[in-house]
Amino acid sequence: MTMQPIQLFELASRQAEWLSVRQQVTTMNVANANTPKYISKDLTPFDAELKSASGLGAMEMARTNAAHMTAAIAGNGRVELKDTKLNQEIGVQESGNTVSLAGEMSKMGEVKRQYELNTLLVQNINRMMLTALGK
Repeated sequence: MTMQPIQLFELASRQAEWLSVRQQVTTMNVANANTPKYISKDLTPFDAELKSASGLGAMEMARTNAAHMTAAIAGNGRVELKDTKLNQEIGVQESGNTVSLAGEMSKMGEVKRQYELNTLLVQNINRMMLTALGK
């Protein structure tokens, strides 16, 4: 079994792109919160993008004990726009709209936190590489 090189900057770039698209989709949901019959949308999880990345397909979490949970990767290796599950808290509004503004705000906060983490990781990887080069 040969080990594939992990391209950390490429992976971070792909996640930043995914986060950007997810932010756009979330913004579109908020903008259409009052549009009759609008169905809320979201992307498949980034795990699916990670699984489909060229050269990264074999990247899975190590399971060192049989008691550990296995990772369930959604999306069959494809990232796509999909209708979100109906939020039981709000249900379908009289207009047929399924957007939950509280849920969308929560997604925006999640995207912000993930983007900040992504940026911090890239900075630390860069600093580590510069240290290894003696600069």
